[in-house]
Amino acid sequence: MSVYAAVVNHMDKAIGDLVAGLKQRNVLDNTLILFMSDNGGNAESGANGRTDGDPATASSQWYCGESWAYAENTPFRLYKHFNHEGGISSPLIAHWPAGISAKNELRTQPGHLIDIMATAVDVAGATYPKTFNGNAILPMEGRSLVPAFRNDPIQRDALFWEHEGNAAVRVGDMKLVRRSRTGTWELYDMKVDRTELHDLATSQPDKAKELAALWNAWAERAHVTPYPGAEAKAGKKAKAQKAAGK
Repeated sequence: MSVYAAVVNHMDKAIGDLVAGLKQRNVLDNTLILFMSDNGGNAESGANGRTDGDPATASSQWYCGESWAYAENTPFRLYKHFNHEGGISSPLIAHWPAGISAKNELRTQPGHLIDIMATAVDVAGATYPKTFNGNAILPMEGRSLVPAFRNDPIQRDALFWEHEGNAAVRVGDMKLVRRSRTGTWELYDMKVDRTELHDLATSQPDKAKELAALWNAWAERAHVTPYPGAEAKAGKKAKAQKAAGK
């Protein structure tokens, strides 16, 4: 963890250099700075992690391990790789004196990484392109965070996640989440159970089914499914069944 602290120290200095440069150019107050953390502690390399080589060199192999990852994410469940809160909850700091009148205030409504592009387009007064070199560009999925700066709600239908089969969808305060592609869906009320301790999937099956349908529709639309290799596997299976006369 002392190595992690050293990395934070270097990062802090670099941010200070950036801010000093913006001040020197008299543009700090009119510059939107968004700072967020990564999505949870890294549990790779088992319970004890790994500390191979000089951490100051690119050839080193350093991981804090599963034990520290749990501690880093307290009180949230799991860690990076998963879509439970320990793997997706990232604090965000916004600094923009010319555009944000509030100071040192908290906002509790959820945002998403996909909102950063939408926010930049909104703040810059730009128009997101629809085509590039004759090819259609998928529209933005995110929403501008500017309303949150004013403490107004961000208007959206749902938020979706997927990483290596781990999946989640959140609508309002209700979140449906699962581990792995074949895992069982779990349902939580984020307003009263942010640590995801009380699974409501059994007591509210209709809500779980509703959110699962939303996730499946999004996964198909956003090209999450079929998963890589799934079509090839399906083709091989069909070919084998045909050869077997089934």
